Amino acid sequence: MRQMMRKTVSTMRRTMVAAALVSIAASPGYAGEVKIGVLNALTGPIPDLSAVILEAEQAAAAHINANGGMWGGDTLVLASGDSGCDAKAGVDAATKIVNVEQASIIVGPLCSGATIGATQAVTIPAGVVNISPSATSPAITGLDDNDLVFRVCPSDAYQGVTIAKLARSMGYSKLAATYANDDYNAGLHDVFVKAFKELGGTITGDQMHEANKASYRAELATLSSGGPEALAIFAYYNGSGITIMRQSLENGFFSKFIGGDGMIAQEVIDEIGADNLGDAVFTKGTADQSSSHFKTFEGLFDRPSDPYTAQAWDAVMVAALALEHAGSATRDLSAHVRAVTNAPGVEIGPADWAKAKALIASGKDINYQGISGVHEFDENGDVGGVYGKNVVSGGKWVETLMD
Repeated sequence: MRQMMRKTVSTMRRTMVAAALVSIAASPGYAGEVKIGVLNALTGPIPDLSAVILEAEQAAAAHINANGGMWGGDTLVLASGDSGCDAKAGVDAATKIVNVEQASIIVGPLCSGATIGATQAVTIPAGVVNISPSATSPAITGLDDNDLVFRVCPSDAYQGVTIAKLARSMGYSKLAATYANDDYNAGLHDVFVKAFKELGGTITGDQMHEANKASYRAELATLSSGGPEALAIFAYYNGSGITIMRQSLENGFFSKFIGGDGMIAQEVIDEIGADNLGDAVFTKGTADQSSSHFKTFEGLFDRPSDPYTAQAWDAVMVAALALEHAGSATRDLSAHVRAVTNAPGVEIGPADWAKAKALIASGKDINYQGISGVHEFDENGDVGGVYGKNVVSGGKWVETLMD
């Protein structure tokens, strides 16, 4: 019954957020409205994570509006689209945001495949800047994007190596690996496998899988041969991850798991059971929870530790600061994104909107310091970052920073 109640509450939360955002996006334009597009994933493989990310984006917009709004007091409005973590759906959603909603800049998409599809087909040709909170595929770095694609999360070129180092530090020398057939999971898997081998590890079996299958037992039986000590799983929890873990445990194929952030969701614990997840470890790009900026975020948003909520707040702030710096609803914003984030300049925190407005108005340089990092964008629109090790304790995911 508790599990059913949790699912019902989760579904209601997603529905309420979706309804609110559809209402915002569908509202008629009015004088003094400044639109930022937000491309999320309320449908698809990560609906629960996306719902909370959307709430963080809304909270950031509300903070901006409560502290002076845009320019002379105009209202910041989020125009929402649903990419569904899918390249085609991302293209369709981006087309609406760009051509119908006429947003000046876009926060998102969340997933790598949707980001690559939407940017290549729609936003780059239209000259619209994207700032993703959570698209981590290494392939994004090399996009021919005219300096229009940014992200406030580190590339999986770093996370894959981090997972490999973590696996070796845990004593694993032989692992099987499985990965979903999408840009995010395939890219993270490839980096991990290369790094794990370079660190002296052996991959005993390695298989790509398609999402949303009823059974992965045949694949798991093959992967469990060869003496692997654990399964490295690269998947979205609601796409294939939960099914793979459950069938691994039920059939005695695997009891130990390691992987990336696509698996970190409360639904994993609800479905698999906390008692069965004692040997599951997953990493994600995170924020230093001891930092002053994170402490500030705790007072601004009710779920600051949820995956990518800090990055979502940061992405909205960077997008709005770029528009504020530009002084109008232009789409020529790449230079303004860099101007408000990269040194030098007066340091601005996540709750300093009014201060930032005053400095920009007086012609001063600013340097936004994010909750999830300093966000000094390199020539590819990438940032560095920190990673957290996530394990289940006390019925929830608990994170510790990694060196």
